[in-house]
Amino acid sequence: MNETSASRAEPVQATNAARKVLVWDAPVRVFHWLMVFSFVGAYVTAESERWRLLHVTLGYTMAGLVAFRIVWGLIGTRHARFADFVRGPGAVLRYLRAMRTSRPEHHTGHNPAGALAIVAMLALTLAVAASGWAVFNDTGGKWLEELHELAANTMLAVIGVHIAGVLFASWRGRENLIGAMITGRKAARPEEGVRSAWRTVAVVMLVAVAGFWWTQWQAAPGAGGLADRPAAASHAGSAHHDD
Repeated sequence: MNETSASRAEPVQATNAARKVLVWDAPVRVFHWLMVFSFVGAYVTAESERWRLLHVTLGYTMAGLVAFRIVWGLIGTRHARFADFVRGPGAVLRYLRAMRTSRPEHHTGHNPAGALAIVAMLALTLAVAASGWAVFNDTGGKWLEELHELAANTMLAVIGVHIAGVLFASWRGRENLIGAMITGRKAARPEEGVRSAWRTVAVVMLVAVAGFWWTQWQAAPGAGGLADRPAAASHAGSAHHDD
């Protein structure tokens, strides 16, 4: 038990000579990059009425991905589980202080600061999706639109901090964290790796997402003016305000 805990926060120099082992399974990596694509696409199309259905589809995709990640965080591989990387404020402060020294902590999985950002992004995604669904279905007033925009912008800020942290940790710890999220491999002792990449689950994820996108595309022409609904609601609100 003590040996497992110690392996999560060793000085990075102790693992530089270690060979690369599989740390991130395929579902975690597919989740990560689908979230990146979906958020960028949804954010870019947020103000476009022409691409409204694409914006909504990507928002729903993010919500579905988060639902999967929560489940996988409970039953997935070792470093995918929340129990492996979610830590308290004390661990986060120790990690940040160590990053300023000549012996920064090395974590085979997510480091405590990165874990904090991940949890925040998961929660914000649900807030963005829920408020976006309410706005799209015209179940709330102007305050919901403002909440949706605030949640999305807050998430953008958290993502910016997360990216900066990843780049800094990669430089400070002399390891390519972005590359690791592509290949799934990091420098670590063999016993710290995971045995299976669970590629079948990743393929099922991709098929499910592609199938959802296809059904949305098929429904678009006869969906009763899905792309125009927010615009119509906005014009109606403006007309009411003018009166």
